[in-house]
Amino acid sequence: MSSFWRAEAASLLVRVKVQPKSRRPGLDGLRPSADGPRLRVAVTEAPEDGRANRAVCATLAAAIDVPASAVEVAQGSAAREKTIRISGDPALLAPRIEALA
Repeated sequence: MSSFWRAEAASLLVRVKVQPKSRRPGLDGLRPSADGPRLRVAVTEAPEDGRANRAVCATLAAAIDVPASAVEVAQGSAAREKTIRISGDPALLAPRIEALA
């Protein structure tokens, strides 16, 4: 089984599956996908004008205790399956991301 995240030079790439307009926001473990597992992130915002994307970034930033400015959508801004880039030292971020699974 492949991991839902991978390290880069100065960041981590995290694969997520977003559920917009959810009644219960938050992180909900790993979910299978056609190309490997993804971290499920539920947000209450609708997928309009980038609101859901901003909510996903804020949720992940709060969960791993990094500034919201360090988290961005790297790929899939209009899709439910996204890749999120978290800037910072991969050695410090990796254990925090693993704890979310």
